[in-house]
Amino acid sequence: MGPPLLRILLTRALLVAVPFAVWFVWRAWARRSGHPMGSTPWPWLFAAGAALAGLSFIAMAVFHPDNRSDRYVPGEMTPSGAVTPGHFEPSKGAAP
Repeated sequence: MGPPLLRILLTRALLVAVPFAVWFVWRAWARRSGHPMGSTPWPWLFAAGAALAGLSFIAMAVFHPDNRSDRYVPGEMTPSGAVTPGHFEPSKGAAP
């Protein structure tokens, strides 16, 4: 079973936040060392965060296992009332 949606969303949010964290850590270091600082480059930070999130979507599409030839078995309710989750089963003629 795949990761829950909340974990996927938090991972993407963390990737968007990375450029901001790097910028603010660098800005704090530069102020302590006496380097002159310009204004915060908000558009560049948003673009870098969007690029990281976009790259993560591309990586997910490239590296996610392919299950197009597999057969989906839907979830079922057992006589005891428990629900078994749906899953994919490999096809009989599918190559490993």
